[in-house]
Amino acid sequence: MKIGLVGLGRMGGAMARRILSSGQGLAVFDRDPGQTAPLEPLGAEVAPDLAGLAKGMDVVISMLPSDDVLEGVVNGPGGLAECLSTNSIHMVSGTHGVEAMARVARAHAAADQILVACTVLGRPDRAASGQLGLIPGGPKSAVARLAPVLAVLGATIFDPGEDPLSSVAVKIANNFVLGCAIEAMGEGMALVRSYGVDPNLFYQILTEGLFDCVAYKSYGDVIAKEDWGRVGAAATIGLKDADLAMEAAARTHVPLPSGNVWRDHLISAIGRGEGALDWAVMAREQFRASALES
Repeated sequence: MKIGLVGLGRMGGAMARRILSSGQGLAVFDRDPGQTAPLEPLGAEVAPDLAGLAKGMDVVISMLPSDDVLEGVVNGPGGLAECLSTNSIHMVSGTHGVEAMARVARAHAAADQILVACTVLGRPDRAASGQLGLIPGGPKSAVARLAPVLAVLGATIFDPGEDPLSSVAVKIANNFVLGCAIEAMGEGMALVRSYGVDPNLFYQILTEGLFDCVAYKSYGDVIAKEDWGRVGAAATIGLKDADLAMEAAARTHVPLPSGNVWRDHLISAIGRGEGALDWAVMAREQFRASALES
């Protein structure tokens, strides 16, 4: 299978390294040459542009930071809708909005290309070890064609159905629940701190009891230690996720009241210049609101 990958940030770069380590060939492209340079010694073919990346590919994977970048990659001059071969697959793995994904789906359909929205669950370290959760939404025949790639990248594959928007909705909902969990942990930590309790004790109680899971263990530890610089996803990315959740909810008239608190705390943290810190820094806003920090 001929595989291309565009978008080589922390997650995309980890996915590229994983594919290369499996022995499969890979062509890569990023607007920043500094992102492609480390992959060339590992065996990656560096494409000069999107057209060069798309040429002859069975699948092009994109891991892009925003809806605007995704739509530019698909619909811009020399983009995938123009250059990807008929019946080739665009596997969109970034987190994008439902409206943007619907527009991308229409563009690929008009060009007789196939869109599979394969959103991912996990941080870059899990991508590097092939332990991602994968949610491939698209035609069953196309998902079956992607099996060799999915097997390399993921430990668990969830089937959301044949509508790419289903995958998008699942990823957005997952991030929504995670964001609200981080918000709730911050509020709980603020409460125990106000009574002079060591937040590390509360963290131990959470993670050895009802909430013995990766999300509470990883983000709870960041909050208890106030280790905001241990970045998994930056606060700016968290705000993007919050905005996507509210957009998706508005599209189907679903109220998400917890999302407003989550989003407001992220906005406040970013407004204080903390946008590059881990998105768990939203808990710090709760500490400030509780007069535990200035």
